[in-house]
Amino acid sequence: MASVSLTRVIEKMKLENLTPEIDVRKIRITQPDINRPALQLTGFFEHFPASRLQVVGFVEYTYMEKMTETEKREAFSKLMEYDIPCFVFCRELKPDAIFLEAANAHHIPVLLTSKSTSAFMAEIIRWLNVKLAPCISVHGVLVDVYGEGVLITGESGIGKSEAALELIKRGHRLVTDDVVELRKVSDDTLIGSAPDITKHFIELRGIGIVDVKALFGASSVKDTQSIDLVIRLEDWDKDKEYDRLGLEENYIEYLGNKVVCHTLPIRPGRNLAVICESAAVNHRQKKMGYNAAKELYTRVQNSLAKRRDEDDED
Repeated sequence: MASVSLTRVIEKMKLENLTPEIDVRKIRITQPDINRPALQLTGFFEHFPASRLQVVGFVEYTYMEKMTETEKREAFSKLMEYDIPCFVFCRELKPDAIFLEAANAHHIPVLLTSKSTSAFMAEIIRWLNVKLAPCISVHGVLVDVYGEGVLITGESGIGKSEAALELIKRGHRLVTDDVVELRKVSDDTLIGSAPDITKHFIELRGIGIVDVKALFGASSVKDTQSIDLVIRLEDWDKDKEYDRLGLEENYIEYLGNKVVCHTLPIRPGRNLAVICESAAVNHRQKKMGYNAAKELYTRVQNSLAKRRDEDDED
């Protein structure tokens, strides 16, 4: 199961630890969702998602302030019995001594942020969704071409890295070479990134490892990119029929998400970089509502209909 350390969450969200005596290094967050424990403070624990990060906002804080000392000790003690990863108090609303005493007794960290509750919730959910998203690694090269994430795949040595290098020289940006880490952040979106070890490096057979960022500058690389289009390279097969119109889209599936996929046959003289650029722009046009193949089909149909009308008149 994917998880992220609480230490990383504290660093990313710039949280203040109000319980420094508790060791947070071994605590891990396993769910991207959060919970506001308002009902639990009133004593309702049915369907309590205790494994989520617990966020205390102005509503919960105001309710706790109106509780008597006896009610606080009873409610906090019962709440802390669950396996809760941590509490986060928003708007710099600091919990009282009774809450901190109960948290320390049950070894549950209490954190503080100056952000508003809604702003913090939106930011932490978005970040955790990316970090905890289902992830796989695929062999290929990911390049940002005119804002479209183009994943180039194919057998080893077929020319993926060379095509990516030419695209970089033409002003596009490299995300990763050789290994692409794919994360499913939603039912519609796949995000690709590079492993930390190989980030910004590209391998060229006969030359070796090239540092793209050092050679072409910071504008030539990018850390993450959505996967919008897959281009699969393969050796030219004269006996195989290749799509010449593109009326029907072909798809490839990663983590349950379908992505448009074009198969490009490789033979001497074909400029892969230009073809990748054209494929990216064409895909972008389709998303904007224009399909060149359908436009050609419509023109042909209209031409045939016009000829039939002329023949009928004769």
